[in-house]
Amino acid sequence: MTDSSALDPEDRKIVTLARSARARNGVPEGAAVRDDMGRTYVAGTVALPSLELSALRTAVAMAVASGATALEAAAVVGAAETADPADLAAVRDLGGPETPVLLAAPDGTVRTTVRAGASAQ
Repeated sequence: MTDSSALDPEDRKIVTLARSARARNGVPEGAAVRDDMGRTYVAGTVALPSLELSALRTAVAMAVASGATALEAAAVVGAAETADPADLAAVRDLGGPETPVLLAAPDGTVRTTVRAGASAQ
């Protein structure tokens, strides 16, 4: 686990935003992504009868819909201890295989950082 205070301030920011989205919306996961211009996009899990999206895929979709063309980093806050391969693929599509994805516990403690190009955890 990584002490959140040891994180780069911009990475700490996206973890905090993801954590806030999770708590505010009462959803299983919160996520945030940062594009190459420094803009952030925040989302929670979408669970409708006709549409289900993870928080991270929703945040990536919001970035794309807002005109982002690249990602610098992503963060997911939730109970999962591993990255979902489909989430990594979405980040990789926009950010490339080296884009870091921070996986954090509900309290904001970063468990691990994986690269979007990593194989299933």
